[in-house]
Amino acid sequence: MGEYSLAEAVKQFLNHSKLKGSMQALQIEDAWEKIMGKTVARYTDKIEIQGSTLFINTSVAPLKQELLYQKEKIIQRVNEALGDKVVKEVVIK
Repeated sequence: MGEYSLAEAVKQFLNHSKLKGSMQALQIEDAWEKIMGKTVARYTDKIEIQGSTLFINTSVAPLKQELLYQKEKIIQRVNEALGDKVVKEVVIK
């Protein structure tokens, strides 16, 4: 049996549990303002991740349109913030 650091043990636990998606969603929510800026964060109602799809909810039509144009950039920035290729698709609601 090998030895693991606490960080490695937690990472392995999350990789094998159903909590991983919830934890990643919390990480994205915490970093959303840094990733997309204050204005976008202020008008974003909800962010959730299901599988490898990131769902972004906003009631502001111009913001929806702008986010649609930035899907690839959002994927890249979120994956950078998480340190892993977690998000492969973005859905704007």
